[in-house]
Amino acid sequence: MPGFRFNEKYLSQIPALQLLINLGYEYIPPEQVIKERQGKTSNVLLENILSTQLRKINHIQYKGREYFYSEENIQSAIQILKNVKYDGLLRTNESLYDLLTLGTALEQTIEGDSKSYNLRYIDWNNWKNNIFHVTAEFSVEKTRSTESARPDIVLFVNGIPFAVIECKSPKEDLEQAVSQMIRNQRDEFIPRLFTFVQIVMGINKNEAKFATVGTSSKFWSVWHELHDREEDVQPFILKKIADEEKSKLFSGDFAHSRAYFNEMEEQGQRETTAQDMALYCLARPERLLELAYKYVVFDAGIKKIARYQQYFVVKNILERIKTFDDNGKRKGGIVWHTQGSGKSLTMIMLTRALALDPDITLPRIILVTDRVNLDKQLGNTFAACGLDPKRARTGRDLLELVGEKRAAIVTTLVHKFAKAMKVKRFKDDSPNIFMLVDEGHRTQYGSFAARMRQMFPNACYLGFTGTPLMREEKNSFAKFGGLIRPSYSISQAVKDGAVVPLLYEGRHVEMEQNKEAIDLWFDRHTHGLNDSQKADLKRKYSRAEMLSKTDQVVYMRAFDISEHYRENWQGTGFKAQLVAPSKLTALKYHEYLNELGYVSSEVVISGPDNREGYEDVDDEPKDEVVAFWKKMMKRFGSEEEYNKQIINQFKYGDHPEILIVVSKLITGFDAPRNTVLYLTSSLQDHTLLQAIARVNRLFADDETGASKEFGFIIDYVSVLGALDKALNMYKALEDFDEEDLIGTLSSIHEEIQKLPQRHSDMCDLFKEIKNTYDEEEYERLLADDDIREEFYELLSLYSKTLSMALSSDDFIAGTPEQKLEQYKSDLKRFLDLKKSVKLRYADAVDYRDYEPKIKKLLDTYVTASEVIRLNEPVNIFDEEKFLMVREEHAGYGSKSTASTADSIAHATKRYVTENMEQDPAFYLKFSKLIQQAIDDFRAKRISDLEYLSRVHEYKDKVVNRVHDEAPEVLKGDDDAMALYGVLKPYFETYHLDENTLDKIVSDTALKILKIINNHRKVHFWDDPDAQKRAADDIDDYLYDVIKGTHGINLSLEVMDEIIEDSLKLVKSRMPA
Repeated sequence: MPGFRFNEKYLSQIPALQLLINLGYEYIPPEQVIKERQGKTSNVLLENILSTQLRKINHIQYKGREYFYSEENIQSAIQILKNVKYDGLLRTNESLYDLLTLGTALEQTIEGDSKSYNLRYIDWNNWKNNIFHVTAEFSVEKTRSTESARPDIVLFVNGIPFAVIECKSPKEDLEQAVSQMIRNQRDEFIPRLFTFVQIVMGINKNEAKFATVGTSSKFWSVWHELHDREEDVQPFILKKIADEEKSKLFSGDFAHSRAYFNEMEEQGQRETTAQDMALYCLARPERLLELAYKYVVFDAGIKKIARYQQYFVVKNILERIKTFDDNGKRKGGIVWHTQGSGKSLTMIMLTRALALDPDITLPRIILVTDRVNLDKQLGNTFAACGLDPKRARTGRDLLELVGEKRAAIVTTLVHKFAKAMKVKRFKDDSPNIFMLVDEGHRTQYGSFAARMRQMFPNACYLGFTGTPLMREEKNSFAKFGGLIRPSYSISQAVKDGAVVPLLYEGRHVEMEQNKEAIDLWFDRHTHGLNDSQKADLKRKYSRAEMLSKTDQVVYMRAFDISEHYRENWQGTGFKAQLVAPSKLTALKYHEYLNELGYVSSEVVISGPDNREGYEDVDDEPKDEVVAFWKKMMKRFGSEEEYNKQIINQFKYGDHPEILIVVSKLITGFDAPRNTVLYLTSSLQDHTLLQAIARVNRLFADDETGASKEFGFIIDYVSVLGALDKALNMYKALEDFDEEDLIGTLSSIHEEIQKLPQRHSDMCDLFKEIKNTYDEEEYERLLADDDIREEFYELLSLYSKTLSMALSSDDFIAGTPEQKLEQYKSDLKRFLDLKKSVKLRYADAVDYRDYEPKIKKLLDTYVTASEVIRLNEPVNIFDEEKFLMVREEHAGYGSKSTASTADSIAHATKRYVTENMEQDPAFYLKFSKLIQQAIDDFRAKRISDLEYLSRVHEYKDKVVNRVHDEAPEVLKGDDDAMALYGVLKPYFETYHLDENTLDKIVSDTALKILKIINNHRKVHFWDDPDAQKRAADDIDDYLYDVIKGTHGINLSLEVMDEIIEDSLKLVKSRMPA
């Protein structure tokens, strides 16, 4: 029976060429192509076409008249392209990219007047003025060889190769196309072709990947189209190719294929494939030129092309900012793209798109951050991509660069706006100023941001964040103007391969306390405290974060970290980061890791005066911290140099293998080889999400072949609940509705209107005070418990309202400077007064007096015995498994052994029940084992420790799908193993020996899967006829082979049951 042919020419290459012809490319057969190349396979330009196009798209305007370029200049322009010296693939590609996008200056004499005029190779402003060609089997001579390589498809713009496409059959792994494309770019193959190329693609009919020149396989992307649909592509698939074009296409090697495709055309329309969509979305002429011109950047010599979310968000921003409100202000918004997905490059592509947009006159772009290291990092990234940002280091700098229009792109810190306003009251009403605010949720709070908006009231404000906004930060959405689509969540980035998945592993240090000794110490040393204060002191120092800083606990964790890194990562080129709860503890980890001597480490902290990472009373600067800091300053000269050198060693050198931080480096620098995060400090919300993003960056080492498959989070402080909450914030934002913002601003304004009254209430409390300069009189008034309590309450209300008011542009703009200063200075005075009276009247205890003694007490009487692994590494984006581990961890350390075992047993049982249909034999077995363990413990046949041990073992086997005694032929094939488990009971009644039984059941499972897969197609489970054909083939196999060949006398009823159970299982495992 005639039908489709399963090879790349029939299923991929020729259909791709047909579609490209219908999209506007003219096909040139290989024999004609070689003529265009002057008969040389080493020449990759179609020179005749190029010279014709250069004449067509280039004219000189001189004194109101139009002139052509001389033939000499046309040929010179071609020679300039051909003669660019080869200096490595990427450097040469960058030089040619500059020529293609900027053109070249040529001198020409008109009417005796000699001047330089710019000649363009491409008309970027009007894509229709260019000419597009496609050819197949484009033979190119290899470097220093007479042999050649032949890419499947090459696309040309004005005779210049712009895209190369490698086609594969759907039965071949697409990675082969990617590998082949990368190989062809190597110096010993055909790099000269790729020096001109902008986009490379690997395609088969079911999938497609794209990249640009020099891209490692790890960074090739899938394009998810957000504007075009299948119905947009269908007309180009259905359109019949003119006979003349068809004759050119079906010539040479393709001549014998014409009858096949004619017959296919006669039988009616064909379905749209993934390949069709990819070619339409990436290679149609207008999109190809747009991507090459606006969405390609060279980042420190590495060529990068936009991923789909970057392309569409920039397009949507450009459309959005052309909408003005009644005050002549452009519409802004917030871009939410998860960390690691190229947020900085998105800002660069947007900057470039703004500069190139003809509808925006002389745009000025200000990049705003709230941290010095982020400001430098962003500025460096822009500079590395060929842009020229000027850094405003002071308020005066900012005024000169922006106010006097000395720079088109400026980077600065948010607080510089307030400093600028103190230098000079400045206001610029231009709507063509674009404020790109990095981590907008942080930067928007307080009066600093309000000053920014005062200086530039009509600027367009665009916020960029990599973490979802907290509920209390919803005001940021409103301030910027809503969420700009598409947002890009961490789960989507994992699906797209833009970041690596994260594996979570909980670990726990077993601690024992000498309760009697600790209680005795408290009784002896806290005579001056009442019972409530004693209890408060004891609570403060018995918290988990305090206990986790004790010497023995830190040592046990350091030992475990050293062993874990040494066994899994040492020598691989991958690095780790350790987040410590305080600077002193960070130094302890460094000391113990050095003492153990197996892994190298360095510490990066800020100076002793900074408050980063301080949460507890014991976090005052210590002698050890001061001594360490002095040593670093003596060694490196400055904090900036200390940070830079240690970070660069970590990023690019072999050592340190582990970088120890407090919170300083959770944001502000990327080290893609950083693979493991050891958490010894409790983190929350943004900080936790930013921490885990340190290890989810893609990394591939071309020299060693090492490739990061996962990031690992090793948790010693039970952040699992916080991690689950943080990840759920992503899901909440994915469903974000702009209508959620209705009422947000109005409620804020209502609250701000209460500020004068709350300030007045605060001051009225002290109206009896005779001398307002006498602080002692204030304190004596507050000796009364009731008045003091009222003071605390009023101060809390006033503080919250003022904080909210200072984040409002309208409030800042509408309140006199003197009044603002009064509000702020009064708040500071009253807060200081509160601290003083709380200590004076024993509402609070200054615990610093007790801290050194309690620290020594805990180091003495809290012992650490061992580190327990709480779970096998689990993918945090596998919702079912992650939920199971989270429930198992709930309350770990506070529950009894039996209670912990119960939690694990019942979480595992529920997981087993929910997944029973996918592998009935496997899950039924473990359901019985778990129930037996529960029953044995209840009947006191086993101890609580044995109970915990058993359920831990069963849980690990269930999560990791460990099949005991799986037949060798089925190992690694979960679908076949599941079917094996379903089939085996049907055959066990025939008393076969074990080897024969395993072989027959294994063969049957594999055969049935093959039959079903052969019949499966789109909507298979909705097609009873297709399912019946599969059932008939299974029935034939059971009758002919099992019954006939093996002599196993299966009844018709048993055969029907086997068929029904097999189809049911496969449907549950492969529903699509």
